[in-house]
Amino acid sequence: MAQRAYPTKGDATRCGILRVSTRRPTRRGTNTRIGEAGRNGRPMSTRAAALLRKPGQPQRPSLLELFFDLVFIFALNRVSQRLVEELTDQRVVLIDVGETLLLLLAFIVLWFVTAWVTDLYDPQRPQLQVLVYTAMLGALVMAVAVPDAFGDRSLAFAGAYVAVHIIRGLVIVPLLRGHEAQRRAAGVFFWFTLSAVPWIAGAIVTDLARTLLWTIAIAIDGAALLLFYPAPWSRPTQRQWPVLAEYLSERYRQFFIIALGELILTTGSAYSDTSFRHGGAAAAFAVSFITTVLLFRVYIFRAGQLLPEAIRAAAEPAHLIREAFLAHVLMVAGIVAVAVGYEIVIEHPFGHTNAAWILVVLGGPMLFLIGRALVEHAVFARVSRSRIVGAVALAGASPFMILLPPLAVAVIAVIVLAGIAASDAMHARGKPPERPHPANSRL
Repeated sequence: MAQRAYPTKGDATRCGILRVSTRRPTRRGTNTRIGEAGRNGRPMSTRAAALLRKPGQPQRPSLLELFFDLVFIFALNRVSQRLVEELTDQRVVLIDVGETLLLLLAFIVLWFVTAWVTDLYDPQRPQLQVLVYTAMLGALVMAVAVPDAFGDRSLAFAGAYVAVHIIRGLVIVPLLRGHEAQRRAAGVFFWFTLSAVPWIAGAIVTDLARTLLWTIAIAIDGAALLLFYPAPWSRPTQRQWPVLAEYLSERYRQFFIIALGELILTTGSAYSDTSFRHGGAAAAFAVSFITTVLLFRVYIFRAGQLLPEAIRAAAEPAHLIREAFLAHVLMVAGIVAVAVGYEIVIEHPFGHTNAAWILVVLGGPMLFLIGRALVEHAVFARVSRSRIVGAVALAGASPFMILLPPLAVAVIAVIVLAGIAASDAMHARGKPPERPHPANSRL
């Protein structure tokens, strides 16, 4: 007698962001088939089911998604260049830095939502490919508008951001007609429609009113994302949010690599604009390269490698996905700050150190370490002392760095990161590979 398939009620259940399936993969041919009845007893739409990823499809990002990522190297570079100009301006105020952070968060939300959509839906479908190209174009327009996003190009930035999310909803929600996943996709569409109001209204008004409205808009988008887009007609539960662990964690790591690519682009461009005979600039460029390598090494050590396994085995995947998302937001923001700081150091290796420069040169690595500690906590349910000590050392040293030239401040950051990398290597020597903490595993 043929072996009975595992129950497949969860196989057809999908949401507007993450895939639903907490059971082991079914045998070929035993998963919920196109046209099979949904929870309401009615046959599901063949067209809707065809839009969703099928069990057994590759769980690794496609070339299309890597192509999409290229825009974000440019986008992050535009954000860092804007921040460099603000920090080297003698009239810089805190609100200018806050505005740049707001633009960065908009790019991060756009990238992560697009990544989660390609996790849920079949990227080989023409409709999904068009949506990825649309998101790519929208991000490019936003990036071009960054230098004057709070000025004459405000409508271009906000309009492109809103258009990407609205167009996605207008395409996906009708295509899912007859499928229970439509309710969840409609929830995603609802939240982006809601945030579109302050985005567009902020682009029309000026000055502080624009900043306030856009802050409200990005807060709505961020909160909805972290809550997995609940709606009056669709309230997600923990059981409804498992994911393709290998795929989503790989996309997280790729976004981190994008940020490192932006760091290399920024520092390389800064050094190419200087005289190669300038010893201070050469030393600063060398320090920036060492920092890039150390950031990569600290990120990938243990927890970074085990993130897919931890998500796959988690008793509550939604909680771990949320924590990993916040961690990568902090780390990417930290690397953008590092890129800004090292461009300033390459251009001004000696002389007086501005307090704002210390904020990015030391604050960037500190933000990265906080994010990296969150990844470690998500995987192992604990945080290495070296991360805590490193972050505290950077924070404690900051007030005294005003007495040192910018290059010396950058060297302090390298020493701290090198100490953490060395501590990781020492603790790993002669010990078996560490596994995710049992508390994170399914019972």
